[in-house]
Amino acid sequence: MTSSFDEGRYDSARLAQWEAGQARGDGISRRTALRLSAGLGLAAVPVLGGVPASAAPARGEASAAPARGEGPAVAAGPIVKPLPPELFTVFGTNAETRWEALRDVGHLVPIDRFFVRNHTGTPLIDGDTWRLELFGAGLRGSPTADNPVTVSLKQLRRLPSTTLTAFIECAGNGRSFFTTQQGQPVSGTAWKLGAVGVATWRGVRLSTVLRLAGLRPDAVDVLPSGLDANFVSGGVDLGPVRRPIPIRKALHDVVLAYEMNGEPLPPDHGFPVRVVVPSWIGISSIKWVGRIEVSAEPLFTPWNTQFYRFFGPDHPAEGSAPLTRQVVKSAFELAPDAQLPVGTTTLLTGRAWSGNGGIRRVDVSTDGGASWRRADLFGPAVDTGWRRWRLTWRPATPGGHTLLARATDATGATQPDVAPYNTLGYQFGAVVRHPVTVA
Repeated sequence: MTSSFDEGRYDSARLAQWEAGQARGDGISRRTALRLSAGLGLAAVPVLGGVPASAAPARGEASAAPARGEGPAVAAGPIVKPLPPELFTVFGTNAETRWEALRDVGHLVPIDRFFVRNHTGTPLIDGDTWRLELFGAGLRGSPTADNPVTVSLKQLRRLPSTTLTAFIECAGNGRSFFTTQQGQPVSGTAWKLGAVGVATWRGVRLSTVLRLAGLRPDAVDVLPSGLDANFVSGGVDLGPVRRPIPIRKALHDVVLAYEMNGEPLPPDHGFPVRVVVPSWIGISSIKWVGRIEVSAEPLFTPWNTQFYRFFGPDHPAEGSAPLTRQVVKSAFELAPDAQLPVGTTTLLTGRAWSGNGGIRRVDVSTDGGASWRRADLFGPAVDTGWRRWRLTWRPATPGGHTLLARATDATGATQPDVAPYNTLGYQFGAVVRHPVTVA
């Protein structure tokens, strides 16, 4: 089987198997998938928070989640936790962490300031009645959706646990800089760099649960589905958010988490259980998971065909391969347009991260890129987390200055000056220009 760590090759295999009648489209038509494989393409359409506007629920149109996972989901609202303006910038159902709010915290982002990415709204789920349902031809006996293998939260907690420190990051993090920095129009939530956070997740390895459920050797894809409201727009129900994970990735390092930073998952972050797929784009880490299909054939959903691919003039008409690993990025723990004192030594701090592994170095410029200095790395070095960095600066002249931070990861990948353009604004990884005023 093709390695899960080469998603481009795996995607090609999916398409070939679809053409041969050996794959299934879950929520998309056969014609759509054949258009992908034939190179006719899917038109890039305006999006709201990374979801096509034609698929995003209109106000009041989001349907209640169906009774999946035997855990009734009660609609609570777009976001449950408080969103004080000094911690968050709010975009409807989404809330971006302000980077200056992280300056005095440690390696982990406290729950009260961890960003929120919701496709509809946060459901309130009864943990006592919640059940995780597993089914599909990739399990022994081929349990069906109507007669699945079920696991309760208490049963899950009795299984051997694991702890993982990892970042979760929206694929559209940094999207606004395509327009403000590169002058390129994109669609979607205008995130700056705050749609990312690192937490310690405790739960059970997905591989443990799959094997207990009776994993077959010919399993191909694992498809988690959430218990939040379906996407409904214009009378079209796209169903719950779901995106297949290749079996080798699912068995490698994916966790079914029930704790976040030592506490039960809060509602906004997936209570009672969420999927954590380290180093991959956030859409893979399904919140409020209620069902997991294990297939013996490749799967397509709207979340790995119509979106979460690169579209645009520099990409194939059908889009790139589905996005997986995040690109290398860095950010200052400083508000945009912050005021700094002239003639006084200031400690600049920030964080850098990459889906490819640990951070090797961070270089900082305080003169718009004319010169660079190496920042000091400090704190925990976690490949699936981020690395903190610091550098002192004594600005000698008043006025406007542009700060830049450029990270290089363990593979040698370095942030470029310009991010490759795509119309949906995914994975902006270029060096971000950070304006400050010295007075």
